[in-house]
Amino acid sequence: MAKKLSAKQQQELLALLKMRFEKNKKRHKGVDWADVQARLEKNAAKLWSLHEMERTGGEPDVIGQDAKSGEVVFVDCSAESPKERRSICYDADALEARTKHKPADSAVNMAETMGIELLSEEEYRKLQQLGEFDTKTSSWVKTPARIRELGGALFCDRRFDTVFVYHNGAESYYGARGFRGVLRV
Repeated sequence: MAKKLSAKQQQELLALLKMRFEKNKKRHKGVDWADVQARLEKNAAKLWSLHEMERTGGEPDVIGQDAKSGEVVFVDCSAESPKERRSICYDADALEARTKHKPADSAVNMAETMGIELLSEEEYRKLQQLGEFDTKTSSWVKTPARIRELGGALFCDRRFDTVFVYHNGAESYYGARGFRGVLRV
């Protein structure tokens, strides 16, 4: 699959991202759209990744800018876990371990293919300060190696106006569990 957008696709995506950026200013105080657009126009691979985030239902938006690197941080801001990224287990090892009823893919593999990363628990909690996300779904998050080595994986959601982190076997998958990604530009 070609990881490059046509000029028309780039224009359409930039217009959509700008509209979302302007509509949700509270998510990225102090960030200027002109800077965001300039960064994106210099990096076709990042634009392709954002297109994939959008195509799979993530509704990516800027949630800030890294103070040290200056990178703009995009995160999936869809109200629920992105629809086209649900019913997947955690990673390739978990997918391989399933002997029956294998899901189509894993969160880690899908993220790598898209050129993004799963949110960490800390990033997930930061996102939840900007709105209410995953009130009906849940999202896999980066899992510490020591937990993963024991067969587990972490996921988060928001219930009762509280953000919860849970554990499950990494090979598990549910129709309401997907993953949210982060992309730094």
